[in-house]
Parts: sequence; C-alpha cells; structure tokens
Amino acid sequence: MPVLSSTVSSHQFSKDNIFGLPFDEETAQLIVLPVPWEVTLPHHPGTARSPEHILKVSKRVHVNLIDEYNGWKRGIAMQSIDKRLLMRSDYLRKEAELYINFLMDGGNLAENSFIQKSLRDVNQGCQEMNTWVYEQTQQLLNKGKNVVVLGGDHSVAWGYIKALSEQEKAFGILQIDAHCDLRETYVGFTHSHGSVMRKVLDQIPQAVHLVQLGARDFIEEEWLYLNEQPDRITTFFYKQIAEMMYRGATWENVCDQIIARLPERVYLSFDIDGLDPKLCRHTARPVPGGFEVEQVFFLLKKLIQSGRKLIGFDLTEIGNGLEELDARVGAHILFRLCNLLLANLYPETS
Repeated sequence: MPVLSSTVSSHQFSKDNIFGLPFDEETAQLIVLPVPWEVTLPHHPGTARSPEHILKVSKRVHVNLIDEYNGWKRGIAMQSIDKRLLMRSDYLRKEAELYINFLMDGGNLAENSFIQKSLRDVNQGCQEMNTWVYEQTQQLLNKGKNVVVLGGDHSVAWGYIKALSEQEKAFGILQIDAHCDLRETYVGFTHSHGSVMRKVLDQIPQAVHLVQLGARDFIEEEWLYLNEQPDRITTFFYKQIAEMMYRGATWENVCDQIIARLPERVYLSFDIDGLDPKLCRHTARPVPGGFEVEQVFFLLKKLIQSGRKLIGFDLTEIGNGLEELDARVGAHILFRLCNLLLANLYPETS
C-alpha cells in the first residue's frame, strides 16, 4: 500500500490556478488545455462551459491533496479559456441545431442551399477547432510539457491525439464511454462526438489498439466496424462486464482482461458518460448503467502496476447542473487523473 503524502500545511493556494495550486504554465509540468466546444451536441448544451465551472469549483472547494500519489507536486496549471473559441462554438451550435431540426422534419438537403451552407459551416468550424487543439498541444509537447485536454464534447480529443502521435511510435487508447464513437459521420458532421474514435483509427496509425470500456449505446454501423477489426479494436460492453460479474467474476478479474489488451503505452480518453448517470446527471447523452469512480481508478491503478505508462488523457462531456454536482465530480476526477498521470510518468515524485 503506497504511503500517503506528507503534510501539505505549507501549501499556499493560488486564486488564479485550477485547484488553487501555486503553479503557472512556466512552473507546471502538466498543462490542462480547456476546449470549450460542443457544436455537434446542439440539443444538449452545457459541456462547452464545463471547463469554466470546473475551474471555479476547484478553487472554491479545494481538493484533498493527501493521496497515495504525489504527482501534483510537479505542478499542474490550466490555460485560460479561449472566449473566441467558445463564441464560435455557440454560434455553430445554433447552425447545427437548425440543420438537425431540418433533417428531423423530413427536409431534403439537396433542395435547400441555405441548410447546405449550415452543414459546410459546421464541418469547417469543427476542422478549425481540431487544428487549434493540435497546434496548442503540439506547442506544449515541444516544450516538454505533459498535456491534458478538458472538453467540451468528445470530438475535442482528436487534435491532441494527433499531436501526441507525432511523438509516439505506437500506443493504445483506453476509451471509457457509454458510446462507441465509431460512426463515419454523425448526421453529415465529419468531425463530431459520435465519430472521434473512427477518425483516430482511420487517420492515426500510431494508435495501434483501441480498448473500449462500458459502451451501452451504439448503432449497427459501429457494431459492423468494430467487428471488422478485431486486431485493432476490443470492446468490453457494459452488459458483457455486468454479466461476467453476475456470474462471479471480480472487478479485478475484469481489469486484468482489459489491461491485457493494451500495449505498453496508453492514452486515456474519458467521456464522463461512461460513469453511472447519478454522477453526471447533466452530461449530454446519459445512458443507464455505467461505472463508479473508484472502479475506474482501481483499473488505472492496476494498469500502472502492470508496468504500462499513461502518456496523456482527455476528460469530456461534463455537464453544468445548477447544483454543481457535475462540476464537483469533474474537478475531483480531473485532479486524481492529473495526479496519477504525473506520478506514473515521474515515479521519483511519489
């Protein structure tokens, strides 16, 4: 059992940085990049503003720094939220809503040039967001920083994974998610929350294996795609895991099977709707079922004990409930993931 960190009574909280930690971008090893974007989730707004809510909650209700890992001592800092990107997201989300409503009402896209333009605008905007995330994370990686992407919807992960792939020969992705996100497009949107992992597999060969955990809402196209690539995709559906445990398997047994499918270096893509909806009530697309927080961290602990390395992660689709539950849960998970990532990459700190 790892020893808990020593007293932190001398820790001086900062009014500017996430978690109140006394670091900035120069002194922190790990940089949290907020990406306020939710264009392809037009009917479920809120995730674009989750980084802002998490930042506020984390400074007002300080996280407990006493933990079995001391990774935070290497420094965690969050970049400022790009208000121009948020405004662009708000505008294009309305365009996407108009487009989807047109399709749902039975409209013929081929006959409506105005709606065609809305689709083009959304796709161009999403591509520009991908480029922005790619460039931001590439710059940080080139400075020797470790990076975390905080969404926003799940599509914001693509640019970071692309930048990371330029520094990694081969890595696996552990995706915790209620959805597979393997659609070629989502209602015509070429880069969306529903197709992010398909884009990764199609365009980033360094991502050698995708292990999906907790999927319980998917379509036939995704089912066919993942079954066509058994050497590159392993999906542990939530129903499958639940039935294993009903028959007597322990969560540790299940974790061992999950970890065995992952290569030495692992990127974590964590959509918050992979959890039980009671923990993320205002996420964009909650689905019955899902995991407890400690199940996830037990899995990650086992992953590290196996000798594998976490190389980065994204945390996305956290909602904005008025009672702050979603933001509090998100802040708690974000800190523990950052702490664990740094302790894993720099074990001399722990």
